Amino acid sequence: MSVLTTIIMLPLIGALTLLFVPSRHKTVVRMIACSVTFLSMLLAALTFFEFNASDGAGYRNEQITPWVESLGIQYHVGVDGINIALMLMAAVVGYSATLVAKSITTRSKEFHVLLLIMIGGVLGAFASLDLFFFYFFHELALIPTFIMIGFWGRGENRNYITFKVTLYLSLGALIALVGLVMLYVKAGAGSFDIVEITKAVQANPISLADQNMIFPLLLFGFGILVSLWPFHTWAPMGYGAAPTATAMVHAGALKKFGLYGLIRIALPILPDAAAYWAHIIAWLCLGNLLYCGWVAMRQKNLNLVIGNSSVAHMGFVFLGISSLSLIGVTGAITVMVAHGFLAALTFGLTGYLADRGKSLELDQMGGILKSMPAIGSFLVLALMAGCGLPGFANFVGEAMVLFGSWSSFSMITIFGVWAGLVIGAVYMLRALRRALHGPLASNYEGVADASGIGAKAPYLILIVFLTLFGVFPRMLTDKISPAVESSLDLMKSTTSLTVAEKLNTDSADQTSEAPLAAESNSRGNLAESPQLESTQG
Repeated sequence: MSVLTTIIMLPLIGALTLLFVPSRHKTVVRMIACSVTFLSMLLAALTFFEFNASDGAGYRNEQITPWVESLGIQYHVGVDGINIALMLMAAVVGYSATLVAKSITTRSKEFHVLLLIMIGGVLGAFASLDLFFFYFFHELALIPTFIMIGFWGRGENRNYITFKVTLYLSLGALIALVGLVMLYVKAGAGSFDIVEITKAVQANPISLADQNMIFPLLLFGFGILVSLWPFHTWAPMGYGAAPTATAMVHAGALKKFGLYGLIRIALPILPDAAAYWAHIIAWLCLGNLLYCGWVAMRQKNLNLVIGNSSVAHMGFVFLGISSLSLIGVTGAITVMVAHGFLAALTFGLTGYLADRGKSLELDQMGGILKSMPAIGSFLVLALMAGCGLPGFANFVGEAMVLFGSWSSFSMITIFGVWAGLVIGAVYMLRALRRALHGPLASNYEGVADASGIGAKAPYLILIVFLTLFGVFPRMLTDKISPAVESSLDLMKSTTSLTVAEKLNTDSADQTSEAPLAAESNSRGNLAESPQLESTQG
């Protein structure tokens, strides 16, 4: 059995075990939940640090077990540079969220069961190399989200928000499912296995018409799940109403499912459509970067500032994906990992404040840094990381995205720099000043700070990984870039030159690159273009 299966199954086995534990034994419930997520995180960390990209291309720690052979469905897990860091991030976020879940006192056992199912589903989705299990594990993680917001959520509009989040995410998942089924049919591989589908498409590429029918379904289906503008409105209010642990896992890890699906499936298997839609993705991401940033500036609730900021940061990932360059896509994955740690950290901290201070309205906050130095210091670090401050992994990813997208989308990149450096700094620093400085607000008088290593552990773990990959980014990027390069090479080998020629014409006003030399109605290696340029040294 692969170590990946163990990482996935530990939380799920823990959830099954909790069903047989009486609800009154809350200490036993906590001990089991924390133990299985800690072991899962430990194994994920060992797998990550043992992963050596120089050993060659391909997947590691694979396990293939046939399931429904008549449909070509098999349990297939494996990791390469694209998902190894996402597995680590999801496991770390899952353990931190389990530690934070101590604050749940009502029906604690049921909450921990759902949380463990959610964590196991996220890990399974990132490890799966079969379309059926890829989608199944995502749904396994998504369904508990709705229940947890509806039952344990906060706020007067909790029921309305639950229905809105359910409708948006269910619709996005359904659209993505239609795209995945169409991909299975058009690829003609007779298998749901992503590796087999990729090989079939290499030998016989899907027609451009079919690609342009499938790719938008995946783009907007996954995009809704990721909160791509303008389908983003569910996210800030959903995270504001969700229990702290739920918001940490969903915003930190599960939200990256759609982005991972685009990078793993849509780009290499539908290269013509990916190149054709690259400009549209790039312009849509401006909605995340600029509009959601402006909305964050107007918020008077700290959770809504963080929620809109989370949506804005997704714009950098979409910009990196649309660049179709080695440095841009590598930067996009780096942002995904960094944002996972950051989102879990910020929502964990705001959850701590909401549970004890009873309000996250900025005009009812203040003086927290003086009265609660530990939580206040953690929040300073989180907000600084959200500004893209050097020394944190977010800066590395965003800088790579901006460098990678410059040759293709120079104007959009300029807006991205402005959104990241100016707009992001304004709303983060304003929130920092109003919440942490000034006289102590009455809501926070007598509120105890996090004391002891146990209370600080969930936040310290996330900060350690944010700074580790920020100070030593090659620990992350050296694993990611070879796999991204292989994926882009696969795109080049299966992309029609006629589409590349059209793209070069469309982007002539944004780049000084010479037009592509192309042979009409032929397929072969793609000539160098801004959209598929491999930006190696």
